[in-house]
Amino acid sequence: MCISTSAAEFSGTIVYCGRQHHPVHGLIHVLGYENTAANLVEGPNAMLLHVPTRQLTPRHFLPAGRGGDVLRRMVAAVETAADSADGIAWMSAEPAPVQVFDHDVYTVLLADDPTAVPAALDQVPPQRRPDLDPDLLRFYADHFPDHTIAVCCFDNADAQRAKPLLLWYPPLDPDRLTVPALDAHTGKAPDLDAVVPVDHWVLFSTDEAPTGWGTAVDHPENTRHRLRAFLPDTVVGRHYDEGQTLPNGDFTITHRDLLTGDLDRIERTRPARVQ
Repeated sequence: MCISTSAAEFSGTIVYCGRQHHPVHGLIHVLGYENTAANLVEGPNAMLLHVPTRQLTPRHFLPAGRGGDVLRRMVAAVETAADSADGIAWMSAEPAPVQVFDHDVYTVLLADDPTAVPAALDQVPPQRRPDLDPDLLRFYADHFPDHTIAVCCFDNADAQRAKPLLLWYPPLDPDRLTVPALDAHTGKAPDLDAVVPVDHWVLFSTDEAPTGWGTAVDHPENTRHRLRAFLPDTVVGRHYDEGQTLPNGDFTITHRDLLTGDLDRIERTRPARVQ
């Protein structure tokens, strides 16, 4: 469940979106993304994420903690409930058209206009510099014009060591929580009519949840304050089993539906077609 710039296999994916009122940044969404990557080409590769915000800079990326298990702890909380029932660079005053920085094992390129990414590739270390299909970048420009695109570049040696990506942002729609889940592992633009295999957890949270909603997450006591301020106290989630298939698309739920705790309200959506 990912879009890559060259052939790859991604398994064990965990995606998370939380809605919260941060004491400094106000109403924000927090996105978490983790998987196991198997690079099927020699040399560099990259995964692409479309984030529903116009305001994304290096400062919005969060350290994942010493153990890097922040998302797996959320999954463990949801699984337990189911069983019982059943280092960062900072933005400049004038951001460049494409912002390039290192985060964990990735070199990340952020762009409002995906077609501007190729001109910035020379800032990526050669061992992480992927080949980008212009049609893939045009797909993002056409279908997600209001989003920021994150191109997360990695090499074969680092693919297995990646910690989860965590970032916060002012969302385009505060009352709809969405996680990017379009699938294409060939380097080409995704087929919006395809039915694709899934193997992942989808997690959501909100700090407006009523008492008794969701399952408490066991965060380590030594979690750094900067990270803890962005993490949920309770989560809900659903596991989409390996071998299951779904129409290609993202996962989304309205905040109103999330408050009910009914995960049957999760929708699979795809971008509008270009006219």
